[in-house]
Amino acid sequence: MSVDAQDVVLVVEDEPVILMVLSDFLSGQGYRVLQAESGEQAFEILASKPHLDVLITDFRLPGGISGVQIAEPAVKLRPDLKVIFISGYPQEIRETGSPITLKAPILEKPFDLDVLQEKIQELLA
Repeated sequence: MSVDAQDVVLVVEDEPVILMVLSDFLSGQGYRVLQAESGEQAFEILASKPHLDVLITDFRLPGGISGVQIAEPAVKLRPDLKVIFISGYPQEIRETGSPITLKAPILEKPFDLDVLQEKIQELLA
């Protein structure tokens, strides 16, 4: 399979163990995985990578940038980008009032990796 045929997923997660588990799982499922540990790193990747299919982002991140604050401009730049939020505090995501939170799935930590895979498949279908 060529690199172009793979779906590209950006995972934004500040907890190294969770980032590793998600990245390893998604890579094993055939996705090309890009990693960011902060909003700043996520913006650097978003600015430099021409193609992304899915953004999976934690809500609470270091540096004062939330997952919603990453997703909103990312989707404006790439209207086809699919977003999944992951958080131990899903209500905080809903309370932001952002329109993106009304359609993007929100998975509460801890979640089953198979559920994540199902959500990705649904979004990319």
